[in-house]
Amino acid sequence: MEKELALDLIDFLYTSPTAYHSVKTVKERLDSNGFSEVKESDKWDLQKDGKYYVIKNDSALIAFTVGNGELEEDGFKLIGAHTDSPGFRIKANPEMVAEGKYLKLNTEVYGGPLLYTWFDRPLGIAGKVSLKGKSPLKPEVKLVNINKPLLIIPSVAIHMNRSVNEGFAVNKQKDALPLLALINEKFEKNNYLVNAIAKELNVEAESILGFDLGLYEIEKGSLTGINEEFISAGRLDDMWMVYAGIKALIDSKSNKSTKVMVCMDNEEIGSLTPQGANSALLLNILERIALALGKDREELHRALANSIMISADLAHAVHPNAEEKHDPTNRPVLGNGPVLKTAASGSYSTDSYNAAIFEGLCSAANVPYQKFFNRSDVRGGTTIGPITSSLLTIPVMDMGAPLLSMHSIRELATVIDNVYSVKLFTEFFNA
Repeated sequence: MEKELALDLIDFLYTSPTAYHSVKTVKERLDSNGFSEVKESDKWDLQKDGKYYVIKNDSALIAFTVGNGELEEDGFKLIGAHTDSPGFRIKANPEMVAEGKYLKLNTEVYGGPLLYTWFDRPLGIAGKVSLKGKSPLKPEVKLVNINKPLLIIPSVAIHMNRSVNEGFAVNKQKDALPLLALINEKFEKNNYLVNAIAKELNVEAESILGFDLGLYEIEKGSLTGINEEFISAGRLDDMWMVYAGIKALIDSKSNKSTKVMVCMDNEEIGSLTPQGANSALLLNILERIALALGKDREELHRALANSIMISADLAHAVHPNAEEKHDPTNRPVLGNGPVLKTAASGSYSTDSYNAAIFEGLCSAANVPYQKFFNRSDVRGGTTIGPITSSLLTIPVMDMGAPLLSMHSIRELATVIDNVYSVKLFTEFFNA
């Protein structure tokens, strides 16, 4: 059962190479479990115990089941995670030629990836393509996934960079450009990428107006370790928490509260986009739910006053080769359960009230838990927790499953922590 759940997670990640494909994968799972899509442009007619979802800009999704109680009294239970991961994005006019022989693609870095882990790996291309539509104001959108080893970022040999193992500062514009092909006299290097996308989508190259494309490792995740206790895969941060939250939403029982799974985009670059957490999107959707249930603005604010949220983003486990990087008394490890994250700086939204709720939920779910604080001399990251807490003014506990190699092209988790995460989220929605 535990390994089956882990393999399901690996399949989920493999079909989600970009935020757009993540939403597509989530949509397919929701559709097969009785959820209905509602669109922002339509009038909403929601029913108690109804199951719905809304998609924003193809890369964010908010799914919810309407409670059978009164919204203003029973509120919302929310779990929030993000669909994007650090990596590389392809620029417009990307073709670059070196030595009259090599064709490279011009890229830029998205978020904060561990750059060196991207070298010497076969890479595919995936993302969103915008095509000419019936109106200039409404382009047609298609997703593309060229799931084969198209690209590679080659390393410089140690003979030409003797100090590389003492530390190497990667120049993002120079060192990290992926190699695509060799050029010969018959090779059409101009618009090569657009032509390849057009062939993949079976459309005319001239109809492609733009794209949002990224690189990804084409090798599928796997179970590793002598007992297959580890999960090695890309994009665990943070599609793992999306997976666990969606599964919990589907599997949880109907109750009085309206349960909401929030899958936002662009967390890795600050969330300040229409589909990001630092926008009006979530509040707008919660208000639409209230209005569709016949509630007024006063009752919406009463509902928010009775609401609670989990911000689910992954947590740093103590690294076995770098124990000194971690706080001396709060030391989460792989396999010991979800991690509550706290920071005096406010970079995590947990306080003692939220922490008490978290500990109570873990106890009810029979799930062990751990605590994370940054070393006082190390600046840590942040999540959508503080943003969402400030926009909705509701309690938000910041937590995540423990992880090694965060922001690597391939991260490391455990099978048992996947089980714990799903159990905790299901208990939260059922509570």
